[in-house]
Amino acid sequence: MKQSEIINLSTAEVQVQLVQLKKTYAELKTAHTISPIQNPLQIRTMRRSVARLATELSKRELQ
Repeated sequence: MKQSEIINLSTAEVQVQLVQLKKTYAELKTAHTISPIQNPLQIRTMRRSVARLATELSKRELQ
């Protein structure tokens, strides 16, 4: 998810997306541990998306 897309979301939507992406990220890591997944770069992009959402959420809370 790109930063420009995240900015357009409401705070509630950011929280929902964050929970969903964290769950998906955990599932990807587990699947990759058990047997290598087709595209391991998915893990990196998912982790970065989670970080972007968390950063945007904390930025909104400070304002």
